Parts: sequence; C-alpha cells; structure tokens
Amino acid sequence: MRIVSLAGGIGGARFLRGLQAAAPEAEITVIGNTGDDITLFGLRVCPDLDTVMYTLGGGIDEEQGWGRAGEHHVVKEELAAYGMEPQWFGLGDRDFATHIVRTQMLGAGYPLSAVTEALCARWRPGVRLIPMTDDRAETHVVIHDEQGRRAIHFQEWWVRLRASVPAEEIVLIGADDAKPAPGVLEAIQAADAVILPPSNPVVSIGTILQIPGIREALEAKTVVGVSPIIGGAPVRGMADACLAAIGVETTAQAVLELYGSRLLDGWLVAEQDSGVALDGVRVVARPLLMSDPAATEAIARATLDLLK
Repeated sequence: MRIVSLAGGIGGARFLRGLQAAAPEAEITVIGNTGDDITLFGLRVCPDLDTVMYTLGGGIDEEQGWGRAGEHHVVKEELAAYGMEPQWFGLGDRDFATHIVRTQMLGAGYPLSAVTEALCARWRPGVRLIPMTDDRAETHVVIHDEQGRRAIHFQEWWVRLRASVPAEEIVLIGADDAKPAPGVLEAIQAADAVILPPSNPVVSIGTILQIPGIREALEAKTVVGVSPIIGGAPVRGMADACLAAIGVETTAQAVLELYGSRLLDGWLVAEQDSGVALDGVRVVARPLLMSDPAATEAIARATLDLLK
C-alpha cells in the first residue's frame, strides 16, 4: 500500500510513528510543512521537517516533542553572552549540526528536497520525507501591539509571544510563486490513499495546501483526516489562536468544514465529538489522545479503517 501523509510538527510526527506500527509494509511518503522555516544566526532551520526526521529516526526529545534527545545549550549560552539575537528561539548544540549541514548544502546549490534526503540518509526515518516546496515560502503573522500594526515571522508569534497577541492575518509569503517540490505531485498521483494527521489545520496542513497544485492533486484521491480538536480544544499547541485568525471555530466540525468534502472522504473525531457530520464525508468517532505508542497505533489503525 502506498500512503501519502501531510505533516506539520509534533502531532504529525507522533501520528506517523503510529502509522508505521499499524502498517509496517506500507510505503509512506511524507510531505512536510516548510512555512515555519526560518534563518537564525545565518543558519536555515526547518522545524517541522526536523521534528519528523528526529521522531521517526529515534533522535527526538520525547518529553518536549521537538529538538534532540540528550541536548545541551552551550552554543546558545555563548551567543547570548555576545548579545546575539534572537535569544527566544532555543537551538541545542546537537541540533546546530543539522542546520549547519543544511545551510552549507543549500549554499552549494542543492535544493531543499535533496538536502532533506541527504539528512534522512543518516536518520533513516523509514519514510520518504519531502518538503512541500523547494521555494522559499514563509508564514508571517500580522499583529497589532504597542508598536502598531506589523507583520512578524510565525516563529516569533508562536515561540516568543506564545500566540498571546491575537493574529489579524496569517499569510504564507511566496506561496503564489512556489511550486511543489520534485516528487510531491508524483507521490500523490501514485498513492492508494492520503492521510491528514492531527497537525495544525491552518499553519501546517493548511500551509501545504496553499502550494499551487497540491490541493488539486489531493482532491482526485481518497483522503482521510484525523481531527486535531477534541471537545472544542486543540490536542496540543495553540491551533485555536490560528483558527481564530481565519474566523474558524475551534471545533472538529469547523475544521472538517474548513477542509471540505471536495478534499476529505473520511474524518476521524474524538468520541465526545461524535455528532460531527458533513455530506459526502464518512465520520467515525474513536479515542484520539496519543497518550502512548499503543494508543497512537490504535488511532492510526482507525484512520486506515476509514479507507475500507
């Protein structure tokens, strides 16, 4: 079975680990969000790609869900001693190595998709990981604070401000001119099924869907998704702040309608959201908390059952 999954960071990565356990023989291609990517200290950082790579490759910090296990922050402390900004984004020493390799390869002319493949050769995540695009497309957030109305990088809003300042707009800069990375459309066309894991529907899955040609390709396939909302609250993170920015309620029903029946064929929701419905979409309710590997595998199996 050939499966394509779109993925953001922690939620998507953990779901993918459950999917590997539930379908060990499947060929899985992951299209990763790159809207969160940012340049820090001269290095290109791809948080969501790295979270998937580290999680499936066995190098993730399991407690926080991002960054490397056994991490130290000596370089970060030294940069702070020099007064280097930003100090709100915590890169670890082991993580720095990944960003150095990536930046050197990008500087040598390799596209991000080739760089990601090279990095995965070390981690062997068991999936084919492809960025949504090789082009630069970054998510920015329009806010209004004491400095007035301004746009900041998504990471500043998400990490430094913790989404505490309401977003007036969330914009993927460069999306109109971006093209799907090599292999993205081909993987979708060859897939037996496509899965949307419980990643942020606005700044993870929604970002990938903004790259011209990807949503149209998905609409021709069987697509099932897992709700990132349980009982009116995000499973993890601040997806509610993102949904509010685009005028969408924080409910499994509203996210289903956001994706729409042209895209989705099946929608897995939590048991407390069993009343969710949309014409043309099969909705099934199951426990959705990824509390441990067994629970995560069960969620993945329920998602695969939607394809039957």
